[in-house]
Amino acid sequence: MAGNSKQKLKLLFLLKILTERSDEEHCLGAQALIDALAEYGIRAERKSIYDDIAQLIEFGYDIGLVKARTGGGYYLSGREFELAELKLLVETVQASRFLTVKKSRELIGKIEKLASKAEAGQLQRQVYVANRIKTANESIYYIVDDIHRAIQKNEQISFQYLEWNLEKELVPRKDGKLYQISPWALTCKDENYYLIGHDGESDTIKHFRVDKMGQIRVLSGIGRRGAALFERFDIAAYANKTFGMFGGREEVVTMEFENRLIGVILDRFGKEVPVRRKDEEHFSVRVQVALSGQFYGWLTGLGMGAKILAPAEVVKEYRAHLRKALAQYGDTQA
Repeated sequence: MAGNSKQKLKLLFLLKILTERSDEEHCLGAQALIDALAEYGIRAERKSIYDDIAQLIEFGYDIGLVKARTGGGYYLSGREFELAELKLLVETVQASRFLTVKKSRELIGKIEKLASKAEAGQLQRQVYVANRIKTANESIYYIVDDIHRAIQKNEQISFQYLEWNLEKELVPRKDGKLYQISPWALTCKDENYYLIGHDGESDTIKHFRVDKMGQIRVLSGIGRRGAALFERFDIAAYANKTFGMFGGREEVVTMEFENRLIGVILDRFGKEVPVRRKDEEHFSVRVQVALSGQFYGWLTGLGMGAKILAPAEVVKEYRAHLRKALAQYGDTQA
């Protein structure tokens, strides 16, 4: 009876074999398919194989046939993803700092199943997860799911916000205080995943690293706040002006740069940033930024090719920032 039951599943096992073992470079002839089905305890003959392939094609599966004296046969042609696309997905998972090593490996394993075994081998050869900088928060999948659920249900969330201590442990900030936030968006910036939401206590937009959120809870029945602030909210603009996703006082700043840095500026602020040519060697831009140590550090990293022009108060703050940095190394007159 068990054998007869398996015979009824013959088409499904045939599709499984074609999915796992065939691609354009690895075709399976009728005899190879008969032998593969036998591994599952299913009997088949050449004529039945031809009929089965025809039924799968009629149902909608894209099965190719390579005619050759040796090495010819059938292969599953119409896959959801091409090998190049799967490689891109694997690389994205590897590079995602907000995924743990364990979750990265699990995801890559699932991606491999979308390819034939031969192609999966090519994916495996480019997997280097162990030494990547990864988050330690194993709950990130469920945190993201809770945030999406809260957004869909138009409800607030509460959570603890975590930070590293000198023992390399993630511990709650502010003695475990619960943050209560209205979630509005999720975004990826500088290889990290961020929640952008409304803080009702300060009536401002704030962002939080998702991998540093713990004890998250969807507050059923408590509606989100801050809709007016998010009506015309531009996530890309917010991320561009918030250096390293560190907040600060927002100011419209005019800066001058050497022409060689135009690519850096467009990558940082986008192609819509207004650029004004000053002379043959310099241009200026006027953009809104969140003033922080990260912004000043980014500007310092551009060396003598960058300069703040206005407002005067920001120029003064930048000078103070540089003086404090130099003071750590002793005599600033040297």
